[in-house]
Order: sequence, then C-alpha cells, then structure tokens
Amino acid sequence: MIYISEEESAALVTHELAFEAAREALVAAASPQSLVFPAVLGRTQEATNTFSIKSGSSGDLTGVKIGSFWSGNPARGLPRHNSTIVLLDQHTGRLGAVIEAGKVNAYRTAAADAVAADLLASKQAKVLAIFGAGNQAGLEVMALARIRPIETVLVVARPSPRRDALVDQIGERGLEARAALPEEAVRAADIVVTATPSREPLFDAAWVGPGTHIVSMGSDAPGKRELPSELFPRARLFCDLLSQSVQIGEFQHLRDEIEAGVLAVTPIGDVIEKRAPGRRFDNEITVFDSSGISLQDLYMADALIRAKASHR
Repeated sequence: MIYISEEESAALVTHELAFEAAREALVAAASPQSLVFPAVLGRTQEATNTFSIKSGSSGDLTGVKIGSFWSGNPARGLPRHNSTIVLLDQHTGRLGAVIEAGKVNAYRTAAADAVAADLLASKQAKVLAIFGAGNQAGLEVMALARIRPIETVLVVARPSPRRDALVDQIGERGLEARAALPEEAVRAADIVVTATPSREPLFDAAWVGPGTHIVSMGSDAPGKRELPSELFPRARLFCDLLSQSVQIGEFQHLRDEIEAGVLAVTPIGDVIEKRAPGRRFDNEITVFDSSGISLQDLYMADALIRAKASHR
C-alpha cells in the first residue's frame, strides 16, 4: 500500500502536474466508461465542522476523496480545509494508496478551472477579477496566469488583513493587483472567478461585458449561489459534470431550465476531445461551473504517486 503524507504531497504538487491531471480527469468525466457517484455531504455535532465524500471510477482508477472543513482549526495552527484520497486496487478492491492532499486539493480545483479557461477564455485576456480572498483565490490567480497573459488582478473581498495579504502576494508574483468593488471589477475583467461560500449572486449580470469568461467554483453544496440568473440566457454554459453541477454546483439553480432543454450545458471534456466547440466568437460570454469531481482527485493521486516514484 502506498502512503503519501500531507508534507510529501505539498512538496510534490505543481501547477503543471495539476493541470495535466485535471485535464485527464475532465476527459474521463465525459467518457461513458467512467462513473461519478453522488457526493455525500455531512457534518459533526459541531455544525460548523463539515465533510464531503466524493467517489468514482474510470478505466484506470477507482477510489474516494474525503474533504473536511473544521472551522476551529486556525486556532490550533492548522488549515480549515483538509483532504484525503483513497485509491483502491483495480483488480482486488483492496487498499492501493492513501494520499493526504489538503494543499493538493486547492491546486486540483484551480487546475480544472485553468483547463476550462484555456478553451473558453479570450486568448488576449489580461484582466482577472477574483471574488474571495482565501487560499483558493491565490491559487486560481496563479493557475490562470500560466495559460493567459494576465497583467492586472482585481480582488473583490471585504476589507481585511487577509485581502491585503492576497493583493501583496499577487503583486510579488509580478502582476499588478489591487482591491476593487464588484461593479468596477466585473466591468473591467476578461475573466471573472468566484471563489466564495456565497448563497446569493455576487454581481449584476448587466456588468458582464461581451467576451467575458466566468468561473464559479465556490458553489459546491445545496443552496450555494454565486452568479446572477439573468446571466445564463446570454452565455454559453459549460461544466465539469452535469449530474453533479445540477445537484450541488452553480447550475442547481437552473435545473428545471436545463432538464426542459431551455438551456444547454456542455461538459468541458467534450470540448477537450473536440466533440463540442469551446469559444467560437470574440464577443461570446462563457460560464464554467466547477463543482469539483471525484475523478479530479483520483487522477491527482495517480500523478502524485508517479511524481514520487520519479523523485527516488
């Protein structure tokens, strides 16, 4: 049985590794040979301590990811978010690998958003608006700056030391960064990323200009919502996995329209495999719902195992 600790996985993970693993996972998600099962969302007696179990299988990999959010951890000097990936042996069903993947989980999410943006965002995208100032926000910026010529990052978050630290962190990476109000940021942006726990839209659809690419990655549980419903009829819609997106992702709020055929949603794996077009016109608005699927975790685990073997 292979074991990779949190310290090991954090040292092994890179944006390059995560991008390739996420791309493989999104292709697998759009394949009829793969299975992704409904996410299980739970909590402890302390209602602010929550966890999720995501499971799936492809032709190559089978396993589960357990993600947890323990609200009191910062007082213990620990991150709120933790993640553990368990791979099963494809032939016997026995335990194949256990990978602690707290830091890796954030890389994996940012990588999936970068894979989608590489197909959907304008090639000349220079201005990125990021809603949220947590750890995920910084990784989203770096992942997107790898695949587009981002020059300016507008951070939309409540005034706080954490927001100021994120602005400084982005500036240290050579990008111009500053705090901005929602309307200013959305009107100026070529790419908008929402990385929040919001339960109501973060901006007005009228602020979104032609050619903008929008990523919702904070909506990952029932009731969460980041985008205005008026945006969707104006945009082309994409997701990591439709069955999960309409259950716990941003498109849970569009389920009736999608099931009725009023709105169409394309799995990004179909775009990668050229079964469907990505961005077609310069003025097209595109939306990617990044609900975070188990296959991303399984392919990240596999990539980390190979990276560990190559470092021996």
